[in-house]
Amino acid sequence: MNIYQNLGGNSSVVAYVMQPDAIDVLFRGGKWYRYSYKSAGCHNVEAMKSLAVQGRGLCSYIHQHVKYNYEP
Repeated sequence: MNIYQNLGGNSSVVAYVMQPDAIDVLFRGGKWYRYSYKSAGCHNVEAMKSLAVQGRGLCSYIHQHVKYNYEP
């Protein structure tokens, strides 16, 4: 598990775990969501991985592009 840097200071993302074809995201409140190639698309998942490493923009990207496209 990697702690999300939250460089913008206002993200609800706490941590993330990268998988080869997915990213698991932990939000404040303790709930994990998995965004996979299958559920959110390869392009979106790879963009989310990049933003997670950068520590900025992940929560905004999720809300704008993949909001409910997580695995059940």
